Amino acid sequence: MASLVRRAAFAALLTSSFAFPALSDSGSGSYLAGRQAIYQSDYISAEKYYAQALRADPENGKLLENVVVARLALGEIERALPVAQSIEALELPSQAAMMVIMANLIDDGKLDELLARDPETQGVGPLVDGLVLGWVYVAQGAMTKAMEKFDEVGTQEGLLEFALYHKALALASIGDFEGAEEIFAANNGAVSRFSRRAALARTEVLSQLDRNEDALQYLKDVFAAGSDPSIEGYVARLKAGETLPFTHIQSAQDGMAEVFFSVGAALSSEASQDYVLLYARIAAFLRPDHVDAILLSAELLDALEQYDLAVEAYRMVPSTSSDYHAAELGRAEVLSRSGKTDAAAEVLQNLAAQSPSLPSVHVALADLQRRQENYVDAVGTYDTAIELTEQGVSGNWFLYYARGISHERLKHWEAAEADFRRALELNPDQPQVLNYLGYSLVERQEKLDEALNMIERAVAARPDSGYIVDSLGWVLFRLGRYDEAVAHMERAVELMPVDPVVNDHLGDVYWAVGRAREAEFQWKRALSFVDPDDTDGEADPERIRRKIEVGLDAVLAEEGADPLKVANGN
Repeated sequence: MASLVRRAAFAALLTSSFAFPALSDSGSGSYLAGRQAIYQSDYISAEKYYAQALRADPENGKLLENVVVARLALGEIERALPVAQSIEALELPSQAAMMVIMANLIDDGKLDELLARDPETQGVGPLVDGLVLGWVYVAQGAMTKAMEKFDEVGTQEGLLEFALYHKALALASIGDFEGAEEIFAANNGAVSRFSRRAALARTEVLSQLDRNEDALQYLKDVFAAGSDPSIEGYVARLKAGETLPFTHIQSAQDGMAEVFFSVGAALSSEASQDYVLLYARIAAFLRPDHVDAILLSAELLDALEQYDLAVEAYRMVPSTSSDYHAAELGRAEVLSRSGKTDAAAEVLQNLAAQSPSLPSVHVALADLQRRQENYVDAVGTYDTAIELTEQGVSGNWFLYYARGISHERLKHWEAAEADFRRALELNPDQPQVLNYLGYSLVERQEKLDEALNMIERAVAARPDSGYIVDSLGWVLFRLGRYDEAVAHMERAVELMPVDPVVNDHLGDVYWAVGRAREAEFQWKRALSFVDPDDTDGEADPERIRRKIEVGLDAVLAEEGADPLKVANGN
């Protein structure tokens, strides 16, 4: 499919080997700044610098292309049009420019001009061109031609599901729900499983056919219970006997927007995020209420670390949308990732007040409170989340695990241990829980044999996890099995070479087996890795310095503990 949509790497859009004029000296600085910005996905800066360079060199094809791409990535499709038209006038090949021109012709209703364009020199690619042309015929009422065009697209290798999906949508858009369902139901419902949107489109089609029970069963077969609040909304309306309107495509232009969205969504697992963003932006431009396109744009911008643009995109989802909660959860996550944790907490608190029965909202808020080390509030919010979730479901182990961590940080050990053990009841071999509980028992010097068994199971599941391998070495150290601990601690340091705790532990193990000089070296390494701003870290720099000065036995004696029963040497 990738070759059929002419998917080049995003960088190829920016560094094409066309015979463009050389840059003038006056524009070279702006060009270099723009190039640096675009490789960092900083589209705002890239657009500014490339536009400056373009003023000094208005017919430079490379600059024209880059301005189009930057404006398209920003969702500024109309502002990109004059530049795209300049590229076309210069007869330079540019997929991004053709996408912009096509999108503006569609939005302006100039479908005759779109039909007159040569797909070989003025097209986006066989898949997009073919599907859009099919929808142009739908707009003109030429359904026979439209069906023939979709069928023609479907003859190309790997494109049959795309063609059938759009053919079904086109039929449903004119009220032929029987024809749409025939396509959706064929081959064990293969087309209706094409995407989440395809599944929901079929649900609406079944309801339009007075088959609400079939629609309910279909949703049950496709979506896990409680996995998506918007799906629960469909379920509630169907159970109430409501006939769902067909909302997925309400005009031919909606169908053309769906072309760009469906292609972009399909490319999201193959192409660069920058490239997929272009498709998502055009889909949202052609259909501003296409929430899935908005969410895809926001997710891509988040992944590209363009947090302000991602927040702006998430804000575009209206509060009346069934996916509003998903957008707000995404916005909160972006705010948190960008360091604006207070703003993220405010978003989640407002959302929890608006949707008090949604477990996912309370889980997100509790996770944020835990990351903020606000463990008291985190425990209370996890309590609410657990009350709202179905009991006994194995997937809920994380809620008990996370609440257990919060209890443990508050030094409420009995409550913490109960939560960890409940998590293991739901998911007996979960390595994170096995490791956390096992390590905690080691630190408390309780139930060491059980702790060893837990950590050994965790290591078997995650042999390349430095934290878990460190736990195994540490429990062996606590059990006095020093020689056995060495190999595991050395492996942990290999896996996490700059972690202060792991290096500190290896130093203690070396001391225990009489390798004092190596112990001192590891303690010094550990000290060099300690974050001075981490006041709650497990690696205590003062204690490490004291061990370097007088050795581990003396430090243990100062702390009132028995020194290690080994002969320490050099």
